[in-house]
Parts: sequence; structure tokens; C-alpha cells
Amino acid sequence: MLVFLTIFNSVLMVTGQTLWKLGATGKEIHSLGQLLRLFFSPYVLAGLMVYAFASVLWIYILNKGELSYVYPIQSTAFIFALIIGTTIFKEQLTSSKIIGVLVICLGVIIITRK
Repeated sequence: MLVFLTIFNSVLMVTGQTLWKLGATGKEIHSLGQLLRLFFSPYVLAGLMVYAFASVLWIYILNKGELSYVYPIQSTAFIFALIIGTTIFKEQLTSSKIIGVLVICLGVIIITRK
């Protein structure tokens, strides 16, 4: 259950950051005023709410599990970020990114085996 919650938390983190990127993409930020306006955009605010929920869930996870066990599982966020980056933001999928994600998957598998 702890592994599932930690992976779900990673999905929430990537979702929040995806919303931030959606809110920030194409915006000019040359002043503090522009940054503050961006901060209050709907996408950025939604991302903050998702991230706040992820933080509460993370505290729960830390309460129930060992940091050295659950923290490496958070690296699954890289996998979800790669998927979002290539599908939503049309970022280039390179062989080095694929190999890196496969190494992360292998590491998570090794760590979660008891």
C-alpha cells in the first residue's frame, strides 16, 4: 500500500508541475508584477492546490514508512514527467531519456523488493 501511495504522490507532483508549466508557457516574465500575475493564474493556482495535497500525502507516507525506502520511489516522477513532456508538451524523446527512465525503473524495483 505504501508503494502505491508513494507512486500516486509522484503522479500528483508531476500533475502540479504540469499545471504550472501550462500556466507559465508563453508568458512574459520580466518583472515582479508579471510574476505575481502568473502566480494567480488558474493553472498555477490549480497546480499549487494539487501540490499542497501531495505534500500532505507525503507527510503521511513519511509517517508510515522509512525515508530510505519511500524517497527513492518518488523518482517515479521522472517517468511520469517524461510521458507528460513527450505527449502534452511535444518534447523530444531521446534514447538517453529512455535509458535513464529504464534505470530509474530498475532502481525502484530493486528498492521495493523485500
